[in-house]
Amino acid sequence: MKKLVLFVLVDEFADHEYPFLASSLQDGIKELQSPYEVKTLAVSKDPLKSMGGFTILPDYSINDCPDDFSALVLIGGNTWRDTKAKLFAPLLKDSMDKGRIVGAICDATVFMGMNALLNTKKHTSNTLSDLMAAGKDSYTGQNNYQYEQAVRDGNLVTANGSAYLEFTAEVLEALDAFPLDYIQEDYRLYKFGYYEAIASATNP
Repeated sequence: MKKLVLFVLVDEFADHEYPFLASSLQDGIKELQSPYEVKTLAVSKDPLKSMGGFTILPDYSINDCPDDFSALVLIGGNTWRDTKAKLFAPLLKDSMDKGRIVGAICDATVFMGMNALLNTKKHTSNTLSDLMAAGKDSYTGQNNYQYEQAVRDGNLVTANGSAYLEFTAEVLEALDAFPLDYIQEDYRLYKFGYYEAIASATNP
């Protein structure tokens, strides 16, 4: 039986930040099948529209969220700072306390900062100044901020909005979804392009 990874979405979620990770977890990498399956979680089961205009129906709402998931993956978007998003905070805190994998990219990292969930972990975001301004007194993790595309500290993965490939690789590694060389090879393929990745594999 496959293990469950929940992708947490808000209105106006970012289309470019999840497809590589979701497809790898759902469909596998090359000939390797994934031990995970992907479902979506939102505040309610009402339709959500992405920043690119795509409409989806979430699999679960916050009220019927299953308790047997392995990871939460928070995808960035334009409404993480809205009051409604705060409904996710207890679930996130509980998941982190239980040692589950939690990933957040782009403005979802700001949401975590606003809810005091980054303070004791190394992390990154779009900018430290924005994280501090939005987090106010709840964010005291300045000394743990890393100026990197994506950062993994234990079971927490954070990334800025341009780092969707680095985010994918770090979450896959955290989940031990595939052998490390497969994850790195797939990363190089989409980061540098088909021909450069082939040349790199032929002439390491």
